[in-house]
Formats: sequence, structure tokens, C-alpha cells
Amino acid sequence: MIYNKIESANREDIEKIQLNRLKDVVKRVYNLTPFYKDKFDEMGITPDDIQSLDDIQKLPFTKKQDLRNNYPFGLFTVPMSEVVRIHSSSGTTGKPTVVGYTAHDMDVWNEVITRCFYMADMTSKDIVHNGYGYGLFTGGLGFHEAAQKMGATIIPASGGFTQRQLMLMKDFGATILCATPSFALHLAEIARKEGPEFRKEYQVRAGFFGAEPTSEGLRKEVAKVWDIDYYEVYGLSEIIGPGVSCSCNKGLGLHINEDHFYPEIIDPKTGEVLPDGEEGELVLTTITKQALPIIRYRTGDITKLHREPCACGRTFVRMESVIGRADDMLIVNGVNVFPSQVEHVIANTEGVTINYQIIVDKKGYLDKLGIVIEVDDSIEFNDVERVEKIKKELQHSLLNNLYINAVVNLVESKSIERSMGKAQRIIDKRK
Repeated sequence: MIYNKIESANREDIEKIQLNRLKDVVKRVYNLTPFYKDKFDEMGITPDDIQSLDDIQKLPFTKKQDLRNNYPFGLFTVPMSEVVRIHSSSGTTGKPTVVGYTAHDMDVWNEVITRCFYMADMTSKDIVHNGYGYGLFTGGLGFHEAAQKMGATIIPASGGFTQRQLMLMKDFGATILCATPSFALHLAEIARKEGPEFRKEYQVRAGFFGAEPTSEGLRKEVAKVWDIDYYEVYGLSEIIGPGVSCSCNKGLGLHINEDHFYPEIIDPKTGEVLPDGEEGELVLTTITKQALPIIRYRTGDITKLHREPCACGRTFVRMESVIGRADDMLIVNGVNVFPSQVEHVIANTEGVTINYQIIVDKKGYLDKLGIVIEVDDSIEFNDVERVEKIKKELQHSLLNNLYINAVVNLVESKSIERSMGKAQRIIDKRK
């Protein structure tokens, strides 16, 4: 099923809509956001310079740091009286990147996720088990509200509590599963303990998976073990949350909802726009957002774009599954983790040095984050009570400021192996 006829419109009509909306959003940010007005003036650009879609290349990029620099509401273009929802990502000192939504923005968000649901022929008769985290992150509530507006039954299970989630999926007769792919496999691993025929106890027929990079092998394994149709959902809070794009079951890639999000692929080093089919960094411009419109946002995600019509009937441009990052961000169980954020927490903790290693591994199908940190010379390593106190303080700070659960191990000074005098900061054993 196709939810909105725009999804199968011809390219000329799509681009006409995009240009009109691009012109509007450029005027909006120029007139209402000092950050963008200063940027445009610096580059000698006015909204009148945007007369074609190609003219978007004249506009400046926006980066995550720009949102942090304008914390909390400096990039908003509406008064807070018009903001109906706030979400955010983690921050280095408790200062996250903040995103806001007007009622119109919420309607857009619900629509794009509903388009995803329609790819799986989902209806009000479905029972949706939502295993994404709820709270300030956009995952859980994004899927929740769209499913509810469709009239489907929603089970707000959130993350963790594996045995309980399996019980709810089975007893409530869930037909749709929303979760990270690694958590879906973890659920299956535990469910297998019920016996080799465990799958007969569940009614799940389709799943919507995202929030972490996923290999083709992992996607196939999730689909196979649960015997379901696998739909990959892509999104990021700065743009709207999940629903920026979604895969169908007919062709390669994820259909970008490009009547709301204008995509480009650039060379991550030069910023040069690359042609379709070439690998580079995905850049997105929100062309219908009201509270927080963003111009040419550098996502850091590496992918390719394809514009050939799909066998499903949709004509929207498709992006391939994200294969990596242009920066040093790690994604651990669906949570974005920047080593610089971890380093900031460490630097503000007494008794440890800035020599550390971040170690990411798998425990079953779930990511496991460990951080090894050297104590400084002022700490007697045999003082177990003090070392344990520092360790607990670090784990609390990481959870409180970055929303990540990490196993912290403190080691003696100069015990972390160095190469050319420098410690290897990140060890990702998942690769």
C-alpha cells in the first residue's frame, strides 16, 4: 500500500514541490534565526539567490556543533508557546542538542512514519510491540504516536527486560515488532531457550528496525530467525527522528520522504556535491519543519543515492543502508556515543588521567561498552575503596550526562599500551 500519492508522483512534480518549499524554508531561517542570517550575510547570500534546486549548493552546511553552540532554543523559529514537544540527544556536560516540534511538525512526523507502516500493509488491526527506548530520545515516542493515530494497538515496552518483553509479545499477540536489529536478535536468542519451535508461539509478521548501522547479514538473520518481513527505518533527531526514510520489500534501499527532507551526497572532505550512485556523506535539508528547520545538515552517515523508480511504485529517491560514519561517532545499542563526549566526562573526574580506551564488543547480539582508564599518580592503586569510589563516580557521570551504560575499569598509570607515544582510543571488536 502507498499512503500518500506524492510518494509515486513524477520527478517533475516532486521537484516543483521541493523548490517551493526550499524557498520558503530559506526565507524562514534568514528572517527568524540570527545564526543563519549571520551565515548567509557572511557568504553574501540572500533568499532571493535560491531560484533552482541546484542553488542549494550556495547555502552553508549545518553541523551538530552548531546546535550545541545555540543551546537550548537558539535555532528555533517559533516562540515556545508554539512548541508542543521537546526531544534531545546526549550532551558532553548535560547540555544536549535540543530539537523542538510544533503541532504541524508532529503531523509531519506522524505522516512519514505512517508511510513506513504502509510499506508493511499495517492496519488498525495490528498490535505493535515497541521495543525502542522512550524518553528524550526520538525512537520510542516517534513510532508510538504514529501507530496510535493509525488506530493500531501499541504496546510501549521500551528497552530491556527481555523475558518480560517476550512474554508480552506472546501473550498480547504482537504482529509488528519495532526495535533495534541487535535487540531483535537478542530477543530471539532468549526465546530459543523455550525450544526449537519457539517461533510458533508468536504472531509477529513484520518488523521496523533501525537506530544502528546494520549489515546485510544481520538483516537477513533477523528476518530468518523471526520469519518476518524486515523493514529498515532511518532517521535522526536533528532532522525529525525515525521516518526520514524506510525500505520497502520490492527493491534496493530506503525511500527518502523527499517532499519533507531534501537529500544530497557530498565528499566528506571537500564538501563537493557528488552525483547519484557515488558514495559519500548524506546531507539533509528540512523543507517543511517549523520549530527547528535545518539547512544542509551534515549527518555524518556514509551512503549512496539512487533515483530509478522502484518496483513498489514509489518514485522517491532511495538511499542505501548506511555503511559507516564520516566522523568518530560510535552507535552502541542505538545510542550515539562520541569519544570526545566520553573524554570530557573523564577530564572532569578527579583521580584519573586522560589516557583511556573505549572498547565496544558484542555480548550475544547486544553491544557492550567498556572504558579502561588510567588512574593518575596521586592515587594509590591498592587503595581499593578509593579506586572503587572513582569508578562509580565515572559510571554515574556517563549515565547521567550521556545516557550510556558503560563498564568502567581503572588501571594503573602508564599501563595502557601506546603506539608512538599515543594510546589507541577506540577498539571496536564488533568489526
